[in-house]
Amino acid sequence: MSAPRLAVRAVLVHRDALLLVNAFPDGKSDLWCTPGGGVEAGESLTANLHREVFEETGLRIRIGGLCHVSEFQNAATGFHQVEMFFHAEADTVPASFDWQDPTGVVTARRFFRQGDLQGVRFKPDILPELAFGPPRPVLTPGALVPMAR
Repeated sequence: MSAPRLAVRAVLVHRDALLLVNAFPDGKSDLWCTPGGGVEAGESLTANLHREVFEETGLRIRIGGLCHVSEFQNAATGFHQVEMFFHAEADTVPASFDWQDPTGVVTARRFFRQGDLQGVRFKPDILPELAFGPPRPVLTPGALVPMAR
């Protein structure tokens, strides 16, 4: 079994709606998640998150604190991923949201109000609480500076 994949994700709420993406071509899955993706070696967590969110949505973001860490394992495939979720804000959100992911991974993106999430399949289950719930303790991005200088 290989080492877990590390991913970073943005919990981005704009005008009381949470941004989610669908990364399954041709509607193969109805699963939605926050924008983000795998961390590339040699790149900081925040640089990865900036890049991934821009690729998937075309948005430039300001990254807030780390608000959640989750883990996913699929014994059948051996896939194991640890995801770090950061609060984020968009610099601007265009009225027309017709961005095309240059990597072709994200096929749909949409802002969901809290009530819209009923009946929608998303991961992780705690997303509504992270996006719309009371403030939770967070680890600020400054706390993620390299330990050795």
